Amino acid sequence: MTLVRLSGSMSETDAQADVTVVLPDGSALSVPEGSTVEDVAYEIGPGLGRDTVAGKIDGELVDKHAEVHDGARIEIVTDQSDEYLQVLRHSAAHVFAQALQRLYPEAKLTIGPYTDEGFHYDIANVDLDEDDLAAIESEMQSIIEADYDIERVVRDREEALEIYEDNRFKREILDEEAAGEEVTFYVQDDWQDLCQGPHVESTGEIGAVELLDISAAYWRGEEDNETLTRVYGTAFASESDLQEYLELREEAKERDHRKIGQEMDLFSIPTVTGPGLPLYHPPGKTVLRELSNFANELNREHGYEEVETPHVFRTELWKQSGHYENYKDDMFLLDVNDEEYGLKPMNCPGHATIFDQSSWSYRDLPIRYFENGKVYRKEQRGELSGLSRVWSFTIDDGHLFVRPDQIRQEIESVIEMIFEVVETLDLEVEVALATRPDKSVGSDEIWESAEEQLRDVLESGGYDYDIEAGDGAFYGPKIDFGFEDALGRVWDGPTVQLDFNMPDRFDLTYTGEDNEDHEPVMIHRALYGSYERFFMVLIEHFDGNFPLWLAPEQVRVLPVSDDTLGYAHRVKNALADAGVRVEVEDRDWTVGRKIRQGHDDRLPYMVVVGPDEQEAGTVSVRDRFENEQSGVELDAFVDHLVDERDEKRTEPDFIDAE
Repeated sequence: MTLVRLSGSMSETDAQADVTVVLPDGSALSVPEGSTVEDVAYEIGPGLGRDTVAGKIDGELVDKHAEVHDGARIEIVTDQSDEYLQVLRHSAAHVFAQALQRLYPEAKLTIGPYTDEGFHYDIANVDLDEDDLAAIESEMQSIIEADYDIERVVRDREEALEIYEDNRFKREILDEEAAGEEVTFYVQDDWQDLCQGPHVESTGEIGAVELLDISAAYWRGEEDNETLTRVYGTAFASESDLQEYLELREEAKERDHRKIGQEMDLFSIPTVTGPGLPLYHPPGKTVLRELSNFANELNREHGYEEVETPHVFRTELWKQSGHYENYKDDMFLLDVNDEEYGLKPMNCPGHATIFDQSSWSYRDLPIRYFENGKVYRKEQRGELSGLSRVWSFTIDDGHLFVRPDQIRQEIESVIEMIFEVVETLDLEVEVALATRPDKSVGSDEIWESAEEQLRDVLESGGYDYDIEAGDGAFYGPKIDFGFEDALGRVWDGPTVQLDFNMPDRFDLTYTGEDNEDHEPVMIHRALYGSYERFFMVLIEHFDGNFPLWLAPEQVRVLPVSDDTLGYAHRVKNALADAGVRVEVEDRDWTVGRKIRQGHDDRLPYMVVVGPDEQEAGTVSVRDRFENEQSGVELDAFVDHLVDERDEKRTEPDFIDAE
């Protein structure tokens, strides 16, 4: 899989000093220098030491033999930990690779990580299709039943190069990432793989596996590289857990936003327009407009001013901001009259430039800008998927320019806005602090200060959060919020990013109380993340059954016959006058067929009108749960719709189901 760079192992003679590590409860523990995660576990208690499967160092999942460093935040992973499933799936990827090479000895292994839903392995030199998966899966079961020990073995780089003499992919990993260093292999029976771990103790710990799919993938994810075969699978500790997952997976297929998007005429991504460039049809644009209105209201309530920036800038701006050096490969670049321009991958440099056009006093800050800004990123074509990953998308972007003493208050305000979105749409979120990536700008001191301030806000606010080591933006750390949908899947969502670097790059200043120039702190934030991905989440979370305030069509009037068609239109006009999105079903269908079509169209409400309703001036109301109520005063129904819409309730609730 991937290599590990080894540190020295601890011995009594080597341990000359102590290092201090931080445990999950915040307590400090001193251990000898050179101690491993497993050593830390034994220091805590012998039972925990025996149960240790792996560990986390500063949020990163590592082998239990990984050495800890002074100040490291340490978590011990056992078979009761959430991370255990990741370790088990990592081992299942190895079982797949071993089974594959038993059946296809000519297969060349590349990399095969665990994923959120299982694992995948990229392979070369062998042609597979879905019909081949059953035989590989059967061989995997044999390996699991054999319960081979999974042994960690240390080898030097030269020995590893000899092992992979005829596998250029593994040799490339060794050449680029392990020059002059020892590496680890994991061995099970007579098979081995270059890998940094962690893994379970034996293949028999894998309770249930299933191979799910097969596709093409580029080596290293680069389009210019060789095309490989990628096999997807999943693994669980028990058969019952696997079956539950497979049932949810089938439900997820039914909720797929691409399927529902077509059924509801929400959006399309035709080949003729280009990949990753969605077109929004009138019903889809209606949902996006309501989301935009909601975000705009929140922004104005919290003191933001709306701005607008172009889709394209001279690349001088991107060089000044640092995006050119960090995002050039992901940018769409244009040559205009022998001058280079780039479609914007982010909105922040434009907002920084707007701030720079005025002179500011410390009394003026904070300055808060927002923009529903379209951005463009050249993702690999193989990674594009519906609305979840596209080339063109819109961020409900906000940028704040604040004094250092205003940071905590402003971040707390942003988090309050995000949770208003979460609670309005009845979503669950997971929170994480994303720390400095390898590719970044700014000094160590700036990053340490920024990360500490975000950590303080989360801890003082009592939020449960994870550490996402290395997942920060290149210009600063961030707090990420992941939306959990109705199937328990978590999607990237809002973010709050603290940036000490861009103000310096743009030489942004304000006049302080001392009449000297001071540099503001820049805060990047979004309430949804991007409209595209958030729209995707909502489509699948609600299965297309949007709350009334978001539904493209909120009410459909169903006349029993042509004799009541005129009254149906009078009902429609009364609803439309109140701002309700309403249509009349005037096709020559039976009422039963009209009702079935309304359910298929995922309408919150249908209103049936016949001779009795026309005579009494009432309506019969039917909701999406098939609850019905007859003889409803039209004014009362209109008043309810207005309240349900304006209060942004998540479910139709006009009819008491009891």
